Amino acid sequence: MDAALSEDAVRQIARSCLVAFLVFGMLNLPVFAANEKPLGMVIQAEEAQLGNARATVGATVYPGDSIATDIGGTMRLKVGSGQVYLLSSSGATLSENTAAFHAVINRGTVGFSSAAVEPFELETPLGIVRPAAGPAYGQVTLTGPREIIVSAYRGDLLVDNNGELHTIPEGKSFRVTMDLDPAQPNAAAAQGPYGTGVKPAVNPHILLKLTAVAAVAVATYFLYRELSESPSKPNN
Repeated sequence: MDAALSEDAVRQIARSCLVAFLVFGMLNLPVFAANEKPLGMVIQAEEAQLGNARATVGATVYPGDSIATDIGGTMRLKVGSGQVYLLSSSGATLSENTAAFHAVINRGTVGFSSAAVEPFELETPLGIVRPAAGPAYGQVTLTGPREIIVSAYRGDLLVDNNGELHTIPEGKSFRVTMDLDPAQPNAAAAQGPYGTGVKPAVNPHILLKLTAVAAVAVATYFLYRELSESPSKPNN
């Protein structure tokens, strides 16, 4: 009899603990959600997705969210005092580090406008693209696993490949390609015009070259201005 009573008491205690645990967890779910700081919100969405759902104007975006556009689609996000935009057939994943807004370009074209106090970074297979200093407008097009096009509309941009910095001047577009089989420097070449032990100005693993993409960049700039300054799409 005592054994039966003890077993019933143990079961009752177990049930009480389980109920208390579930109630505590449900009460704390909103707290956990509130601790995730939003990055910004969608201010334009045409044929665009936020995660697995159709993107809508006013939707909030968080670190880790994926954003994408279909063929003919466009998307813009308000992030602090800056903006991020995607052109047709583009995609990116949002993240946030301790120093700057950060987005990884998965495909297509991603651009940004940033203030000096809120730096932006776009990650590509060839390095990080960010403003050199102060406010900047720019965009990056991923054309292949080893090639990108970087356009600097306002302010200079930097391409940072593991500490190797390359400047994209304001008003210019550069095609950035990675050398598949970089030449190995020899002792004689090291003496060259740079002197012994001094690195060349250009990393042999990455080649920057200005090509005819400048004309394409101008056309895209006017498209970006139309998206940014249209009365139905308030500018920053």
